[in-house]
Amino acid sequence: MIRIVIAEDQRMLLGALASLLNLEEDMTVVGVAGNGEDALKLVQEHKPDVCIMDIEMPAKSGLDAAEELKGSGCKVIILTTFARSGYFERAMKAGVNGYLLKDSPSEELADSIRSVMAGRRLYASELVDEAYSGENPLTEREKEVLLLIADGKNTKEIASQMYITTGTVRNYISVILDKLDVSNRIEAITRFKEKGWFK
Repeated sequence: MIRIVIAEDQRMLLGALASLLNLEEDMTVVGVAGNGEDALKLVQEHKPDVCIMDIEMPAKSGLDAAEELKGSGCKVIILTTFARSGYFERAMKAGVNGYLLKDSPSEELADSIRSVMAGRRLYASELVDEAYSGENPLTEREKEVLLLIADGKNTKEIASQMYITTGTVRNYISVILDKLDVSNRIEAITRFKEKGWFK
């Protein structure tokens, strides 16, 4: 019997997933959690074979929880609406066994769990394509400038914090906008967030 813990902050979906998997003859849901923090407690308590996790949850995200579960013997499958390359990269580093999207057909989930239990790794194909085309184009310095902008710093403050001239900051900003293919700072921050590149 495959023992499963599910972590999902949308209650309705959590209930539906649990009911669906409990219908499978070779699976039993031993615990459900509304956030990553509770998921970790349930994994400790029940020692499940698989933990299915959403990413964006209160208290602790699914990726944070997955990082903590690395090497624990519990297999982790991320089930999310977010096809973001930055999230996918983090999930890969955390050693997750699967990264599936919520818009996949429900019957695929049980098959995916069986495949993961058999030692395979499963990743949504659109993410794999995106991961290889969606590298962060910014250098470390450019990223530093963008993070300071995201913190609400103006050109002068960034210049003094990075020990460079305001002209250099402006140059950095125009290169950032160009590389991210956006027209202003707000769009640059949004694009960077959407890609999941803010670590």
